[in-house]
Order: sequence, then C-alpha cells, then structure tokens
Amino acid sequence: MPVVEYQVSSLTKLYLSLIIVNYQWSVAYNFTEINLPEEHIPYYFNSYPEVAEKCKLDSACPYKDQLNQKACWGYEQGCKLQDSYSMPSCPGDHKGWVKTKLDQLKTFYTQGGFGYVQEQRQEMMVMCEPTFMEDSSLECTKHLRFCRGRNLMLNFTDLSSRKEQLRYKMDVLKEGQIGGYCRLHKSRLENECDQISPLQSWGPELRYFTELQRRPIMEKDCDITIEKPTFILKIDAINMYHHFCDFFNLYTSLHVNSSHPSTFSTDVHILIWETYTYQSSFRAVWEAFTSHPIWDLKTFRGETVCFKNLVFPLLPRMIFGLYYNTPIIWGCEKSGLFHAFSKHILHRLRIPVHKRSDRKIHVTLLSRDTAYRRILNEKELIEGLQKNPDYVVKRVVYNRDMDFKKQLESTYNTDIFIGIHGAGLSHLMFLPDWAVLFELYNCEDENCYLDLARLRGVKYVTWQDKSKLIQEDEVRK
Repeated sequence: MPVVEYQVSSLTKLYLSLIIVNYQWSVAYNFTEINLPEEHIPYYFNSYPEVAEKCKLDSACPYKDQLNQKACWGYEQGCKLQDSYSMPSCPGDHKGWVKTKLDQLKTFYTQGGFGYVQEQRQEMMVMCEPTFMEDSSLECTKHLRFCRGRNLMLNFTDLSSRKEQLRYKMDVLKEGQIGGYCRLHKSRLENECDQISPLQSWGPELRYFTELQRRPIMEKDCDITIEKPTFILKIDAINMYHHFCDFFNLYTSLHVNSSHPSTFSTDVHILIWETYTYQSSFRAVWEAFTSHPIWDLKTFRGETVCFKNLVFPLLPRMIFGLYYNTPIIWGCEKSGLFHAFSKHILHRLRIPVHKRSDRKIHVTLLSRDTAYRRILNEKELIEGLQKNPDYVVKRVVYNRDMDFKKQLESTYNTDIFIGIHGAGLSHLMFLPDWAVLFELYNCEDENCYLDLARLRGVKYVTWQDKSKLIQEDEVRK
C-alpha cells in the first residue's frame, strides 16, 4: 500500500512526535510500573533506548537481563526481520492469492500482524496543523480509522436535552462541537470521511471538526480540562467474541500510537462513546489498560470538555480491519500481534500458570447453559474422555457466575479446549502456545474460529465425520 506523505514543518514533526504522552515523565522511570510481560521488556527497551540506559545505570532496575538484546516489534524504522517479535508461518498453500511464498508471508504479516501496525503508522497524515507547541493538533490514518490529537475541545452541552439512550449514534456531535486551534486541512479531512458508519471509522464524529479562533485551554473555554491521556472507544460489547474486538484493537492502537515510554501506561482514561452505564462480565479486562474508572457520555453531559491528549483508537468493525472482518490469506498462522496481545492481557490480569506434577494432558470441555447449541450427549463424551488415563478432564461453564479471571486461569492451563460453536471459543486466544482447539461443530460458520486460531497460533480441529454428527433442532408444537 502506498505511503501518504505531506510536507509539514520541522516544528510540527517535533510536536506530533510528542502527542499522547504521559505528562508525568517519571512514570516511565519507575521500572516496576512498566508492567509488561518479561518477554516483552527487550522490545520496550529497544523502542525507548533512553529508558534502557536509565536501567543500565540504576542498580535497582529489575530488568538487567533484558538489556542489550536485539529485539523490535516489527513496525519500527530499521527493524530487521530476524529481530522482530515473531515471524508468521505459512506451511500451507495460499490457493492462488499470491505468486510466491514470500508474498504469502508478507500478505499475512500485513493483514493480521505487526505489519498492520506499520501500515497504519505509515498512513498517518496531519489533519489540523499546529504552529506553536501550545496549539491544538489532529492527525489520522486513512479512512479515519485511527486518530490522535492534542488540546482539543469537545462540546457535550446538547446531551442534556437528549432523552434517548445513545449507542451506535452518529449524531452525538454536530458542526462546531469538536475542534482545535490549528490550521485545518479541510479537504484532506473530508476525503477520508468515506466510511461513515458507527463502528467502522471516526468519520461520524470528525467530519464536524472545526478550526477554532483561539486556544480553548489557554483561554479557559472549557468547563473541564482533562490532563491525562484519554482513549475514546465505540465498543461492540455483544458477547466475548465481539467485545474482544474492542480490547484487541485498543491494544493494537497502543502500538500505532507508540511515541513515548508511557505507551503502555495505565494512567490513562477510557471514555466509552455511549450513555449506557458499562456493565459486562469482562469488566476486569479494562485493568490491562487503565487504573481509573470507566467513563461514558453521561460523565460530561451538559459540559464543554478540553482534552490535552486524546486518542481515537482502531474500531471493532472496520472494513478489512483486525480480528472481525479480517481477510486472512490461506496457509498461514501465528500472528505476533495476537500472540503479544494474549501475553499482555494474561500478564496484566495476573493469570497464574499451574505447576504440574505429571505429564498428563489437560482437557477442558466448555459446556453451554443456553437453550441452543448444546452438546446433548455431553455426559457420555466426558465419560469416554475420562477413561483415558493420560487425560485430566474438566467440564466448565463460562457464564456470569464464574469470575472472568478464573475463566482465563482455567483456559490458560488447558492443553485441549473442546466446545461447540459460540463466543466462548474466543478463549482460544488465551490458550498456551502448544494448545489445540477442538470445535465440535462449527454451525456452518467454517472460518470464524479457524481463522482466529490461525491468528493466535494454536492448532484447530473440527469434526470431520459428519455421519456421527446429528443435529437435533427444537421441536415446534
């Protein structure tokens, strides 16, 4: 994909390189607050050599063993392939997608790996250009899939008069209710407003971006000024599969936005772009991203708010996006980006690995307590598995009665994960690297969890002998 380039001043380049940073630089040098999986520390140090140097000189730094390692995520300038986080594997046939094996690897890397992050970073273009450091700014990728800005004003005063609940609404803002003091490249912004849909782009909101006549923070034009970096999310929290599109794209956005040692800091705010109070069985996952309470639009109803650092992350239902709607070339597996996401979540939520005293295979069967898609002869299947002395078999029901961290702990300590088609199979992302997902019946949605398993890098099998698979539909009277 061609790189979009625009001529901007040296000051603008410097300024934009500082966008979305933690205003407390000291956080980056409190080494215990880096809080990344140990295997990710070398990549972090190579991204921020000034922190590595600080660790080298500080006797209290706990990461001495991670210094001086050649390691890069894969999207950094000058990152060599052999030093990148991981290389995808393409053992299978690409079925005519491309001409060569190398093209197959590159395609998969760009579609679902850190190559996607690299592409987004290369696409970044200035939409509203600052002249001085205290000015506002806005820059975005193509189609406004990801944007970030500084010293921006959002006017939520109209929300006081709206009686309906807001979710997936494209009219939360109107002309003049979002903007900044900077030189707006209006035609450039309008050209990228080509995917106006609630969960596909930030076009519904940023099409109304206005060039203000004065600096909103310095002139005290806002009722509230938010000092800490803030991520606005339009979420798709239907079930685990879709809600983890939100979490995964938020994690990916941290890499797209990476410009400062505080990249993975939890000292940030999350603002969910709806008026419904957030309620979810997966609430605990936010702990991986923020140490503060979750905001929604009710938080600022009736007020004008200034944000010193604002991020509009990648969205859950982008066209040719990540996770959902991801077109994946045949024959490839093991996305480094999905692997890193899995390790990041498990580390931040402190999910433990159980020590084993034997070499038995741990099998977990996911049972459904719903009216549909249940395994009717589940008891017989479990009894059959238990007859194998090399298996440790466990039946689980992942619902609201089981804490989500406990669910992850069970999954993370599983070798073979068995279940019928459903959102609960999204747990495959948190299986160990050697594990296998056995989807008993895919409900004729053949690629959903097959593709997700390929991206995560775990093995996938499904029932092959259809003569032994009997579908029993609900009897209608």
